Amino acid sequence: MELFVRLSGLLVVLLLGAGLRTTGLLDARRTARLNAVAYYVALPALIFVSTYDRAIGELLSLTLLGGLLFVLFATVGLAWLVHRDRASMGRRSVAVVQSYHSNLGYLGLPLVAATFDAEVTATASVVLGVVTLTQLPLSVLLLSTLNGADAAIGDELRGLAKNPVLGSLIAGLAVGSLGITLPGPAATGLDLLGSVALPLALLCVGASLEVDLPSIDVGATTAVIGLKIVCMPALAWAVFSVLAVDAATFTAAVVMLGTPTAVSTFVFAAELGGDEEFASLNVFATTLVSMLTLFVLISLVS
Repeated sequence: MELFVRLSGLLVVLLLGAGLRTTGLLDARRTARLNAVAYYVALPALIFVSTYDRAIGELLSLTLLGGLLFVLFATVGLAWLVHRDRASMGRRSVAVVQSYHSNLGYLGLPLVAATFDAEVTATASVVLGVVTLTQLPLSVLLLSTLNGADAAIGDELRGLAKNPVLGSLIAGLAVGSLGITLPGPAATGLDLLGSVALPLALLCVGASLEVDLPSIDVGATTAVIGLKIVCMPALAWAVFSVLAVDAATFTAAVVMLGTPTAVSTFVFAAELGGDEEFASLNVFATTLVSMLTLFVLISLVS
């Protein structure tokens, strides 16, 4: 019951963001400011306090790395097969990318932190780093190649090097591995900042959701939903069960890979020749349906 109430609250905040955008109270300028606070302050704080007291060897293993990459690329392969006959290349490219590209930062990690203990959250931070470093350049490469668009992969990689979320993960793991003790007031302050990551991120995601009803392709969107928030976590469950990882690793991997399509995929689609309306619809649909699938998933792994 507690989990249902918590996820219902998340849905309310998500819809509140969408409602505030519709009324004009949360316009593009204000959304950008909230996004900046979430992306440059709250999320990095959450990641740092989740990892600063743990050595990298405790969190990252070849088993975790191999399992994550296998699930990611297996889902890419399935998406390629399922979406191979889409009407246009712009729609096909978006469908493939949105079937695997997870919302790890704005929904996955804050949700894990609000639901599970510190050990699961720390492992989820590493999952975020590994998958982000893989899925972001992969999505840019696929969209630009399939749509014949120009994309500077080098610029994207340099952008990753400046990414505050990944930077905070590296800093936290470095502090933990070196055995540096963080002063109590600093840890408390960062913990408070990290606690606002989830509501801020959900407001930003809600304010970014748009749907054009006349343009709905029910079959294609249903396939994206099925692959992203049903097939991908089911595959993660199977793979990490076979790998016999510890409970924290299993929970972090399955829940993080069960998150909906990232809002950033809409931005990539707009920049790289993808079907923008289709991309926007899929972000909205996977996010909305994931409130139910995440409830089931978290209930099963808890």
